[in-house]
Amino acid sequence: MKTLDEVSDGLADTLVDDFMGHPDPGIMADAAHDWERRSPLLRASHVIDPDYVATFEENALAKARDAFRVTGLPSVADDSGIEVQALNGMPGVLSARWAGRHGDDEANNELLLGQLADVPADRRGAAFVSACALVSPEGETAVVRGEWRGTIVAEPRGAAGFGYDPLFVPDDDTAGGRTSAELAPEEKDALSHRGKALAQLLPLLRALG
Repeated sequence: MKTLDEVSDGLADTLVDDFMGHPDPGIMADAAHDWERRSPLLRASHVIDPDYVATFEENALAKARDAFRVTGLPSVADDSGIEVQALNGMPGVLSARWAGRHGDDEANNELLLGQLADVPADRRGAAFVSACALVSPEGETAVVRGEWRGTIVAEPRGAAGFGYDPLFVPDDDTAGGRTSAELAPEEKDALSHRGKALAQLLPLLRALG
């Protein structure tokens, strides 16, 4: 089996940029960090289209197809957000604009906390979700999904990350009760929904080499 470095060398002339297809700069930066840690070939650099407001998987695949149509290169796209148990899986694909304006993290967090104000701790379960889609040069497609489960706390904690990170305490023992915004970048990478999704794409990227 080829190593990721060998795959990177083999694709260096073709797969120059990955197209994350997301207008949220926080997601772009977070994904870029995660991808570059796995391969120097994968760089978040372009926005293709805003969310299509369907499912995470449908959004990710639509974005990857848009990127492939524009470039003719292997294209990868991400769509992600948070699903809250007490809200029947919402905000979901509307996570970035939950309060009405796209990317207003403070307003989104305030609205979510308000909606959960009377919800007991045992019903505040949530999961960050990332769907990643790959379109190959032959037009073949693959979509994977990663989930990071945890709980929504009563007030924001931590200054790192973006979006709902200050409200989300992962179930993972290694998080030690800290919110995602209180984790170091390398800790978050090792646990996150996006990292789990991207790890599933690596065999497919190796196959392209």
